[in-house]
This record gives sequence, structure tokens and C-alpha cells, in this order.
Amino acid sequence: MDLGGFSSGALTGLREGVEAALIISIICAYLARTGHRGQFPRVFLGAGLAGALSAVLGVALYVTVGSFQAPYEQLFEAGTLLLAAGVVTWMLFWMRRQAASVKSELQAAVDRALNEGSVTALAVLAFVAVLREGIETSLFLVGQAASADQGAPSVVVGAVVGLAVAALLGIGFYQGSRRIHLGTFFRWTGIGLVFIAGGLVAKAAHELIEISVVTVGNQTLFDLSGVLPHEPEGGNVLGQFLHVVFGYTATPEVTTFVAWLAYIVVVLTLFLRPVRRLAQAGAPAPVRSQS
Repeated sequence: MDLGGFSSGALTGLREGVEAALIISIICAYLARTGHRGQFPRVFLGAGLAGALSAVLGVALYVTVGSFQAPYEQLFEAGTLLLAAGVVTWMLFWMRRQAASVKSELQAAVDRALNEGSVTALAVLAFVAVLREGIETSLFLVGQAASADQGAPSVVVGAVVGLAVAALLGIGFYQGSRRIHLGTFFRWTGIGLVFIAGGLVAKAAHELIEISVVTVGNQTLFDLSGVLPHEPEGGNVLGQFLHVVFGYTATPEVTTFVAWLAYIVVVLTLFLRPVRRLAQAGAPAPVRSQS
């Protein structure tokens, strides 16, 4: 078992799984409160189909990566890594903006489905809500597995464990028996995912350097192989862990390191800045006191 691959997969599965579990638990809690428990099977059916489709997409992408020959394999892998990093970056900022309104928007969608009386409306609602999370998870895991080399199975095992824990948390959300500050949870797991996505960007840059698509800054910036090697032959567990999870390499090229650092600094700065609350439409303007 590759510890680094397992850890990165578990974090991704937990983070993305909690978002999907939270969506389903909100829908089910609202249905239960409004006396529509009989609609639960349709919600679970939609969520299950979305999860299965996401898994099939992930397997297809991973198999496709390994079927190409050089330099097309490196090009496709670099594209997949950048796509995964881009998707998770978009997801982080979308969730950051929408976290406060997700619950009310879901409840409004449930009301519309119930009012329309469609047999499949709730299944479609759960399917669409979970599919977005599932596709993001698949793309991100494919990127992690591609960059983990022999650690790919451990990434998958870690993701399954993370998703299982997320499912248990979803049950806790629904029952109200387990309290967790979601804002803090998403903030810290988001920071972790920023560093993981930065590693994907660095790996993509390395792949492009290998096939001479990038020809600037190809010289080695520093060499820490004697202190903290990342290769399995080095026998350093910490180095292997950092390599799989955060894209660390003991001998990074200048371009690879610059790409990683630029991504981390820009995205982390934007992610951690305070969220600006927009004034609600139709809210009365504040009354100024008369002097």
C-alpha cells in the first residue's frame, strides 16, 4: 500500500464525498420534514446512477491515458492533469461562493419537483446534483492516479475509504446526531486540495518538458535527492508521500517549480480572502439619521 497515494485519494474522496452526501442529506431531510419519505428511493436511484456514471468516466479516462504511445501519452496525461487541476480550482471557488445558499436552493428545487408531480423529477434532481461532484472527483482522481505511477491502486483504495467516511457523515447530517462546522471543514480540506492541485500542475509541466513542448527553464533548480528523495528506491517514506500527494520532486526543473509556486500563491491567496456578501435584492436601503 502506497501511503501517499492512499492519503491523497482519501482526502479527495472525503472532500468531494461530503459535498455529495450533504446535498443528498439536505434533500432527504426536507422530504422527511414535509411528509414525503416515500420519495427517498427515487433520490437514492438518481444519486446512485450519477455515481456509477462518474466511475465509468474515470475508468475510461485512466485506461485511455495508458493506451497512448510517446509523445501522445505525455500530451494526454498533461492535458488530463491540467483539466483535473482546473476543475478542482473551479469547484473550490464555486463552493466558496455558494455555500451559504446551497441549502435554500436545493429546497426550492425539491418544492418544484413535488409541485410538478413528476415521478422522475426528484431522481433527476439528485442525479444532476451528484453528477457534478462525481465528474469532478473522477477527473481529480485520474490526475492523481496518473501522477502516482505505481501508487494508482492506493489512490483508488483511499478514495473508496474517503467516500465511505463521507457517506457516514451524510447519515449523521441527516439524523442531526453529529455536528460539524462545515465552513471550517471545507476551508481546511480546500487548502489541502489547493496543494494537491498544485502538484498536478507541476506534474503536467514536467510531462511537457519531457517531450520538449516546453523548452525554457528545463535545468534542475536544486537537488535534494541526498536528503529527501522521492523515488521508491530511495526508501524515504516522507519523500514518497510528498511526491504522490503534493507533487514534490527532489530534482525539480525551474519551470516545474515556478508553475507549482505560481499556482499555489495565486490560488491560495484568492481562496483565503474573505467572501464578500452581496446585498439581497429588494432589501431596504439603510436610513441615514438626520443631523
